[in-house]
Amino acid sequence: MSSWIPPSGGQPPAPPPPPFGNPPPQWGAPPGAPAAGMDVIDYRIRGEEMQFVEVELDPGEAAVGEAGSMMYMDAGIGMEAVFGDGRKTPQGGFLDKLVGAGKRLLTGESLFTTVYTNQSPYKRIVAFAAPYPGTIIPMNLRELGGRLICQKDAFLCAARGVQLGIHFQQKLSVGFFGGEGFIMQRLDGDGMAFVHCSGAIMRRELAAGEMLFVDTGCLVALMPSVQFDIQYVGNIKTALFGGEGIFFARVMGPGTVWLQSLPFSRLASRIFAAAPQRGGRKEEGSVLGGLGDLFDGDNK
Repeated sequence: MSSWIPPSGGQPPAPPPPPFGNPPPQWGAPPGAPAAGMDVIDYRIRGEEMQFVEVELDPGEAAVGEAGSMMYMDAGIGMEAVFGDGRKTPQGGFLDKLVGAGKRLLTGESLFTTVYTNQSPYKRIVAFAAPYPGTIIPMNLRELGGRLICQKDAFLCAARGVQLGIHFQQKLSVGFFGGEGFIMQRLDGDGMAFVHCSGAIMRRELAAGEMLFVDTGCLVALMPSVQFDIQYVGNIKTALFGGEGIFFARVMGPGTVWLQSLPFSRLASRIFAAAPQRGGRKEEGSVLGGLGDLFDGDNK
């Protein structure tokens, strides 16, 4: 068999493209050196509407995932359910761990998180999937000043060392009418954390004094420097018939906020409204009701 000889001054042809699919996205990693007790992880996010994140662990590295969020993992990764957030630094005695786990209950999460540790001498991958359609957001806490405030069920997974806590709303009005209640999640550290939202995500940078009015269910996360308050929609007619509720969330910079296009509560209410009632099937597409099902091709 004769070998291909390039013409004078030419270059060998480029290698053929992969036999199927697109090339995988590049692994992302936060720049800089980690703090003590903090693992640095590489990651890539896959999917569009139904996303999952793959976390690449070096030997000895670990990731912490919300209970029930694991999608798959390579052989050589050990998993252990622990109280609290599974941070690498000592947490004190059993009482301290119990208090930390109780804080997670207040934010709507499980008492336990699961720590996934690479016990092999090679790089291994563990993947975490979002619990409903939406977007997974990588948060580099080092770039965000070491702290992030987010909605109660937003946490998906993080590098070992990220601390999961609670954030209390200072104002009674925000706690009652702000859509998130008195308690939100707080993520501390300088590693990577991943939060998920429902629908598409928008990141908005707010200058000092700049205000933004948001539906109370659309606020996913914000930096601690952002002021969070509520505002009355304006008049009784708009409040009753405008479909947006009685209050808006008002955020004011400086800082960054993350908004979701479809709050899961709104999606759930639409599904519930369209669900079968009294054990039957909701009739659609015909003014004849159940009789119309005989003609509409949907009679199963």
